[in-house]
Amino acid sequence: MTERYPLAEMKDLPDDIRAAVLEVQEKAGFVPNVFLALARRPAEWRAFFAYHDALMLKEEGSLTKGDREMIVTATSAANQCLYCVVAHGALLRIYEKKPLVADQVAVNWRRADITPRQHAMLDFAMKVAADSHAIEDADFEALHAHGFDDEDIWDIAAITAFFGLSNRMASFSGMQPNPEFYLMGRLPRDKK
Repeated sequence: MTERYPLAEMKDLPDDIRAAVLEVQEKAGFVPNVFLALARRPAEWRAFFAYHDALMLKEEGSLTKGDREMIVTATSAANQCLYCVVAHGALLRIYEKKPLVADQVAVNWRRADITPRQHAMLDFAMKVAADSHAIEDADFEALHAHGFDDEDIWDIAAITAFFGLSNRMASFSGMQPNPEFYLMGRLPRDKK
């Protein structure tokens, strides 16, 4: 499959978006395709990444970076989004320091080598992804039993909902994962 919309060129990006993309490139060593794919519409790019960062980079709450990426990987797999499974699976492997976890979560999170707390988190996220109208008080009680508070539960749901949008944008547009993502977090990094 090929991308249905060409990636934006760095030279054509508005200054604020170019600066943000260069910052990502400096940190990652490459530019993830999502940054250039969405840059074709600068106002939407800004809104998308503002909400992304508010959800994924926040310091408050009990969700770890690994938990957040686990939610994205599991629900993106349910939505059959290749880009997000590969890209966020790479981040999941890195944050959890477990080279097998992303593949396990993407294929069958119920059998993955994750904690009971993470199983409860993903059970709720998957219900939000596929059956959100059926959420009931018992779903909250199950999460409270694992130490999640109502704000954590909001985060789980918001991450799931946001990446439902992201999954659909990536899939319809034919967005392809960068080759770099496939190997990230699978082998120990060289100590320099």
